[in-house]
Amino acid sequence: MDVEKRKTEMEKKENDIIYSRAVKAGRRIYYLDVKKSRNDDLFLAITESKKKITGSVDDIQVSYEKHKIFLYKEDFDKFTDGLKDVVGFIKSEMEKSEAPEVQKQSRVEDVGGSSGEGESKGRSFFDKFKF
Repeated sequence: MDVEKRKTEMEKKENDIIYSRAVKAGRRIYYLDVKKSRNDDLFLAITESKKKITGSVDDIQVSYEKHKIFLYKEDFDKFTDGLKDVVGFIKSEMEKSEAPEVQKQSRVEDVGGSSGEGESKGRSFFDKFKF
């Protein structure tokens, strides 16, 4: 009887999702679920699901690590303002760090001249990756 009660509660929780969107990003999936609270208010549940593979070749075990946050309507504006600010900061920092890389590449090409060595001379394997 206790098991049946739990199943009913689990089904009710899943049915509370009134809109959902999954965002796949590499080994992670972000679920953005709009749910309805007991007092009929809407809120956002954000779930990060990360695939974990453990074990050996003969005994592979797959599990999912999940993290949730709940965002309520009274916090939407502050949250989106904060998110925009942080994303803008990251983009700005990335542009700053990419600018010297562009200059470095053009100097290397100028140093090499027409001998064909310019592209590989003075560059490491990691220079072609952008972080």
